[in-house]
Amino acid sequence: IKETKITRLCHETTILAVNDQFPGPTIYARKGDVVVVNVYNQGNKNITLHWHGVDQPRNPWFDGPEYITQCPIQPGANFTYRIIFSEEEGTLWWHAHSDYDRATVHGAIVIHPKRGSAYPYLKPHKEIPIILGEWWNVDVGKLFEETRTGGDANISDANTINGQPGDQFPCSKNGTFRMLMFFGVAGHRLTVVGTDGRYLKPFSVESIMSSPGQTMDVLLEANRPTDGSGNSRYYMAARTFSSNPQLESNNSNATAILEYTDAPPSAGPPDFPNLPTVDDIAAATAYTAQLRSLVTKDHPIDVPAHVDEHMLVTIAVNLLPCGANETCKGPINGSRLAASLNNVSFVAPSVDVLDAYYYSIRGVYEPDFPNKPPFVFDFTDSTTPPLELSFTKRGTKVKVVEYGAVVELVFQDTGILGAESHPIHLHGFSFYVVGRGFGNFDKNKHPATYNLVDPPYQNSVSVPKAGWATIRFRAANPGVWFMHCHFERHTVWSMHTVFIVKNGRTPDARMMPRRSTMLKC
Repeated sequence: IKETKITRLCHETTILAVNDQFPGPTIYARKGDVVVVNVYNQGNKNITLHWHGVDQPRNPWFDGPEYITQCPIQPGANFTYRIIFSEEEGTLWWHAHSDYDRATVHGAIVIHPKRGSAYPYLKPHKEIPIILGEWWNVDVGKLFEETRTGGDANISDANTINGQPGDQFPCSKNGTFRMLMFFGVAGHRLTVVGTDGRYLKPFSVESIMSSPGQTMDVLLEANRPTDGSGNSRYYMAARTFSSNPQLESNNSNATAILEYTDAPPSAGPPDFPNLPTVDDIAAATAYTAQLRSLVTKDHPIDVPAHVDEHMLVTIAVNLLPCGANETCKGPINGSRLAASLNNVSFVAPSVDVLDAYYYSIRGVYEPDFPNKPPFVFDFTDSTTPPLELSFTKRGTKVKVVEYGAVVELVFQDTGILGAESHPIHLHGFSFYVVGRGFGNFDKNKHPATYNLVDPPYQNSVSVPKAGWATIRFRAANPGVWFMHCHFERHTVWSMHTVFIVKNGRTPDARMMPRRSTMLKC
């Protein structure tokens, strides 16, 4: 990892990159593999890496979030990660898990079936990782400083596909990502077959909707005419989905090009796909409703019917009072923007939580994260809430769970400082998304609507704007596991907490021992 100069939108910017690549290199593996990654930090700041969606059974030591499961890799230092793949199959990704570095330090993970096993569909002729991202013409470290002082960060200058904004932007035409013979959107239907490293019942769509942190496996058949009667070039495009119109967002289209190499050259510009509008919540909701687990003999599911731990977790963007010696940029004088789960804005400790738990170091965290919000009100009321509801509290509170317990989490969005959809990611586990809806969750009514037959098995869930989503998982992975919103600014504002899953009784139900190579804070 080192600083690399790169030009986008006519601007030369210095970014952190891996092996001089942006996006970084793709990691290829097979189901059940163990992959070792050596990371050398040749940059000028601390860094960590996270293997997003990899459960890392009994192995939280190499999960990656700084001050949660490890101390960061300091400039000039190196660290070796051991990635244990278990049941994952399909596409995941890796990214930095420190400050705003994920914006440029990231790449794909492609997990093939075990040797001798087959895909649950026709084997593709070719596979091409597609990474949808954003680009800023400034050092992303400055964005981090803006949000760290309680202000909101500037929106990105462009959306990107594989690091390129496309030829609709100045100085970008020569760098437009082109895909030959295999992938596109305009003029082609897409068949969705997987999400978050798990297979789905296939369904066909004109376009896909992916929330931040989410991955999709999509098949495209290159079946357009090549006899000169049709176009030979087609745009793939990506556009922001913004659920809160009160927030400024980047509404630009990122483009890439699918080109048929055996067709006569096109005389005109590529065809452009039909994408939903930036605020089309109905389209996003309809797409998400089609995600259903495959459920076959080779790919069974096991949805827990009995629940041991019920949790209702409210999601909010809040305010905090500005400290005596702080410079704050909140919307109200003397305040700073913050974020919370159940009215707790997480405070990162100076000793990572995993070491504190493993060595029984007191005073690092409090094991009393609440199972429900401290007060109940009309969570999705669109009117301005009373000022006292806007403020939250700080704390390093974690949730401790017995090994093997079945946990049900209902995430409830709130209208405090504006309702919006939140992509919540849980480390160490995939979970069944058994229900979702709009409005306030009703424990007497909504559980009857749960899908316990073929719910999708995911590691990230998109909680609807002014709505709720319910997940279930069996806590059979001992260790310390981070849970957070995958909006970068919300993570900086501390919309997260930690699950500590206790060891079980047998050796294979206990966390692996700490390695001597772990870094010190």
